[in-house]
Amino acid sequence: MDNATKAELTGKVALITGATSGVGLLSALRLAERGATVVVNGRSAERGAEAMRRLGEVTDRASFAAGDCADYDSIAAVASRVVDDQGAIDLLISAGAQGEHGPTPFAEMTGDELTRAFTSRFFPRIYPVHAALPGLRVRGGAVVMLTTDAARTATSGESIMGASGAGVILMTKTLAKELARWKVRVNSVAMTITAGTPSWDRIFATESFQQRLFEKAVARFPWGSPPDAGNVADAVVFLASGAAGQVTGQTLSVNGGLSFGGW
Repeated sequence: MDNATKAELTGKVALITGATSGVGLLSALRLAERGATVVVNGRSAERGAEAMRRLGEVTDRASFAAGDCADYDSIAAVASRVVDDQGAIDLLISAGAQGEHGPTPFAEMTGDELTRAFTSRFFPRIYPVHAALPGLRVRGGAVVMLTTDAARTATSGESIMGASGAGVILMTKTLAKELARWKVRVNSVAMTITAGTPSWDRIFATESFQQRLFEKAVARFPWGSPPDAGNVADAVVFLASGAAGQVTGQTLSVNGGLSFGGW
């Protein structure tokens, strides 16, 4: 990395939700390497301490803010503290959402499971955006939300996952229009099954419909392997950076060529 790249985000304040592991943590590390002041959010103080240890290897401008992005009041308090401490939020990466209920055939889900599967994936993505708006409006900036490629390509067992992801994609387009008045760009990154993430570990830990579904998917990647968390983090950082200064309202799939359908 050349000196210009190392300094490209100097003076920028980044809040990354769900960033104590996986894509969120790698995104925080890459933003820090480019000079940003990073605030890492998560629910676990223990995982937060480990994230701070890793970030401490590349920056002295990192901090951990405990909070639950699935609880609006909790994440709003985190965003408010960041603004109080730093004066603004320039970059928001909404990466945290541990969905309840993995891929399951629609007919096998109960009404309660339908509700919880949707809300646990959708609202933790958009709560941080709303909560961060006062900080984002100070200087303008960029929002990047993580979503799923199941929103773009119909996959058996992922009807609710796809529906919540499609909601994020449409929110991305609409918020890009609404927030342009404050010079805030809004984009998303759509993920497929991705190595090096907590989801990957959960999926392959036990025999299940989900495991069988994704074993078939892994075997179909054109390059013989799926994307990893670093590949997704690279896309996140690109969309957050000035290199994407004229990109807004877009969803970029990092799917290793597994699928090309959708909208």
